[in-house]
Amino acid sequence: MADPKEYDITIIGGGPGGYVAALRAAQLGAKVALVEKDKLGGTCLNRGCIPTKAMVRSVEALHEAKHAADFGVDLKGFDLNFGRLMARKNEVVATQVAGIERLMKGNKIDVYNGAGKLESPRSVAVNGEKITTKKVVLATGSVPARVPVPGLDLPGVVTSDEILDITKVPASLVVIGGGVIGMEFGSIFNGLGSKVTIVEMLPQILPPVDEEIVRRYGQLLRAQGIEVNISATVKAVEKKGESLEVTYEMAKGQSRIEAEMVLVAVGRSPYTEGLGLADVGVTMNRRAIAVNERLETNLDGVYAIGDAIGGIMLAHVASYEGEIAVENALGASRTVDYRVVPNCIFTAPEMAGVGMTEKEVKEKGITYKASRFPFSALGRAHAMGDTTGIVKLLCEAESGKVLGVHIIGPHATDLIAEGAAVMQMGGTAKDIAHTIHAHPTLPEAMHEAALGQLDGALHVLKI
Repeated sequence: MADPKEYDITIIGGGPGGYVAALRAAQLGAKVALVEKDKLGGTCLNRGCIPTKAMVRSVEALHEAKHAADFGVDLKGFDLNFGRLMARKNEVVATQVAGIERLMKGNKIDVYNGAGKLESPRSVAVNGEKITTKKVVLATGSVPARVPVPGLDLPGVVTSDEILDITKVPASLVVIGGGVIGMEFGSIFNGLGSKVTIVEMLPQILPPVDEEIVRRYGQLLRAQGIEVNISATVKAVEKKGESLEVTYEMAKGQSRIEAEMVLVAVGRSPYTEGLGLADVGVTMNRRAIAVNERLETNLDGVYAIGDAIGGIMLAHVASYEGEIAVENALGASRTVDYRVVPNCIFTAPEMAGVGMTEKEVKEKGITYKASRFPFSALGRAHAMGDTTGIVKLLCEAESGKVLGVHIIGPHATDLIAEGAAVMQMGGTAKDIAHTIHAHPTLPEAMHEAALGQLDGALHVLKI
């Protein structure tokens, strides 16, 4: 091996957890090495959050073109150019990757391209080179989960990784899995013209989402032409002529459906292979790395974050954990706090939530009040031509403390930030209601929902 290079912190994995950890460590004055075997940005930037949202925006543009006449814009003609859509998606990703590369260089972070292996708590090997380091952060992310169903290796059966590289829109698509990934892709390809069918094993799609929000979304899915089968277990995928046939079982018996393509979207699994964790004695929780509330593993000076620890698998959670891990590695003593984690779903319409769902509030025996305000009563939503959905606020009955905020409707993923900020500060419905909200804007729906916790919303009639 080459002569050792010494660092204060070495981070294995350059996704939204790892690269943010590297930036924070450099900001605090540490000498930092970042090891990444693929492209900087990890799954989120290259095969997840960013490319899918670029596709979502293209679907929105297509929808706007189809309905342009409603806004007084007469188009002479338009068509979907899927090749250009995918090229734009790749351009967006490349721009973001280049931006992270500039950040690494500008912050004097040494980037090693290769698969890192933990040889000891003070040594990382990559490409035959030994890196000596005072602390290590493991941020290796996750991979699409697989299920033991015959036929998933057939051509035309894809994961969330492969579907981002297809060259034409499938005429029909079966999505195995009704979680966030499955529903987002289902929404995208429905918008592009595919006949989409969802097959979900659980009795509800989108299990983390407030049940009322899911019910409202389910009604919209039917109107959009997306078929949803819940409590349905996939038994096999078989080739049938030019199509794929998916067999699934429900309480009423077995059913079959044919499609041009099948997407397996049953979640993600921590990726910890090839790290040498067993050799150095890192304690595991099955495939995930075990950590304490300071994100320390059982090895002194070795931390782990993000999807690799198998907790809340969201990019913004990984970034948050990355900051905490390096601060602790450099002498702080911060603990993780997952009470306020916004969850965003980029379907049509968007959904977002933070805090407890109504079911969780009930299970905890908390006396609460729920208030709602529809976008259909909002001037800005009418001006936009997008009035579907509600803002739902859950508060403690006596104190008015905000327990949860749940939104379905236009820009829900942006609006949830106000709810998260209020909850982080321990705020109440009165705090929101007594804050002047600009008019005409979508956040007025949050203001009106908060008024609903007090004497009542102003812009809807009481029934």
